[in-house]
Amino acid sequence: MTQTPPATAPDKAPDPVLAGYRASIDNIDAALIHILAERFRITKAVGEHKAQNALPASDPGREERQIARLRALAGEAQLDPEFSEKFLRFIIDEVIRHHEQAKTGS
Repeated sequence: MTQTPPATAPDKAPDPVLAGYRASIDNIDAALIHILAERFRITKAVGEHKAQNALPASDPGREERQIARLRALAGEAQLDPEFSEKFLRFIIDEVIRHHEQAKTGS
C-alpha cells in the first residue's frame, strides 16, 4: 500500500518584501556568529591568562557591572533589557565554563 504525499500549496511567486527581510536577517545572523566567534577567541585568551596567573575563573563584580551597562544599552536601543541580560548571562556562563576548563587543563 502506497501513501499519498501530503498536499502542498500551489507554487506561487515568493513575496519580494519578505525575501528582502529574510536576506537581511540571514546577514545579521551571520554577523552575530562571527562576532560571537571573535568574542570567544578573546575570552579564551583571557582564560589562559587567568589560568597561568592563578586568577579566578569568574569576576562577579565585573559581571554585574557589564550586565548593568548592557541593560542600559539595551533600553537605549529599544531592546528588552530582560532579554539582553538573559543573553549576556548565557554567554558569561559559557565563558566561565571555558575558563574553568583552562584552569584544569581539560
